[in-house]
Amino acid sequence: MSWDQYITSLKADSQVLDAAIWGCEKGAESKWAGGAGLDSITVDEIKKLVGDRSAFRQCGPHIAGNKCMLLTDNMDTDGVHCLNLKTAADAEGNRYSVCVGKTNKALIIVKGTKDANGGHLAEKVYQTVKYLREQQY
Repeated sequence: MSWDQYITSLKADSQVLDAAIWGCEKGAESKWAGGAGLDSITVDEIKKLVGDRSAFRQCGPHIAGNKCMLLTDNMDTDGVHCLNLKTAADAEGNRYSVCVGKTNKALIIVKGTKDANGGHLAEKVYQTVKYLREQQY
């Protein structure tokens, strides 16, 4: 299976700036595929995303070194499995929606364009998460 096909499919959407897929099983956290814009995601960031997220309301996570604010955490909710975030403003004042979906073995991370709708990103991520969960990933 080529994980790059999933990245290509996600990035075909005009509201998706970049995407990445990371293995998230304990002790096997690693990048499976991804675009250059999310290359700096770290194993520590992945561990925090799949670990205890209770502090994210006060102190949001980092994605590829970018501080994020938690909007909604439905990662453990059947039929959703997504975490919706918004990045802190960059040097130009732009903020980006980020959606993280969880399959049984991986995280699907999508960063939207500066005008992307977070709900739209969540729908795109959920479609991929649902399919991969059905395939036992």
